[in-house]
Amino acid sequence: MKVVITQKIPGPAEEMLKKAGHDVVVGTDFSGADAILSLLTDKVDGAMMDAAGKQLKIVANYAVGFDNIDLEAAKARHVYVTNTPGGFTEAVAEHTFALILAVARRIVDADRFVRDCQYKCWQPELFIGEQLYGKSIGVVGMGRIGSYVAKIAHYGFSMQVLYHSHKPDMQTEAEMGAVFCDSLDELLKTADVVTLHVPLTAETKHLISKPQLSAMKKTAIIINTARGAVIDEAALITALSEKWIAGAGLDVFEEEANIDLTSSEKMVNQKLFGLPNVVLTPHIGSATAEARAEMSRLAAQNIIAALSGEPPPNLAK
Repeated sequence: MKVVITQKIPGPAEEMLKKAGHDVVVGTDFSGADAILSLLTDKVDGAMMDAAGKQLKIVANYAVGFDNIDLEAAKARHVYVTNTPGGFTEAVAEHTFALILAVARRIVDADRFVRDCQYKCWQPELFIGEQLYGKSIGVVGMGRIGSYVAKIAHYGFSMQVLYHSHKPDMQTEAEMGAVFCDSLDELLKTADVVTLHVPLTAETKHLISKPQLSAMKKTAIIINTARGAVIDEAALITALSEKWIAGAGLDVFEEEANIDLTSSEKMVNQKLFGLPNVVLTPHIGSATAEARAEMSRLAAQNIIAALSGEPPPNLAK
């Protein structure tokens, strides 16, 4: 059967699919495709599925999120949609903490200072940052990644874990003494670090906007390794400029979901570039060799199951 992978990806997917007897094509010729292995930058809608044909059985997203796929269109065409949950839990959690440390300890500014040959000698007030030890971290979305971030915070930095989620996580509370915040506002008013780990849905778009940012501590920092549009970027720029909060770390950006890769339009709001209290990375939360290989394996596993007439193991919900 024909499997289309929209872009070259690392990991064993292509080899696994060929070993299973399928013809693998890398590109965007979807005609006659029985399966599509898509990336989060691909807009998978009804038109794309129709271009493949009625024999299309599965769209396997190479990501944990699937907001780039029209689930209703897939359901109407009896096409499976899958993702790769658990493929990069540890990688994204590690990157989340890399951003937390970079913002709190002013790592990027300090690095630039040294590279610009400005460092002459040790000074007692040079790049004073915030210590994480004993502070509080507010985890918004206590799923796989959020709970792993909580573990790093609790066991590695003795941080008090606060969290806001659909329901209490009794295991996390028992293990780490985590405190469930029934309302998001309660968490935002209390936490020294706020980190976002929710999918992008109609309910979570601009979950963090002007009222939420103005409710946070002036010494607090916010981290987003989820989806860019969970934060109202214009409101964040105002909050950072006017120092409503101390800083932010962003691995994702609001316009990522709308970007046309063939255009010259900027993906990142350039007003962020002039702010010294924000650290920016280019959506590399899952960019470890181990995580990308596991994502590749899971995506191929989903396709192989579907093309064998079996329900794929990682159905998007």
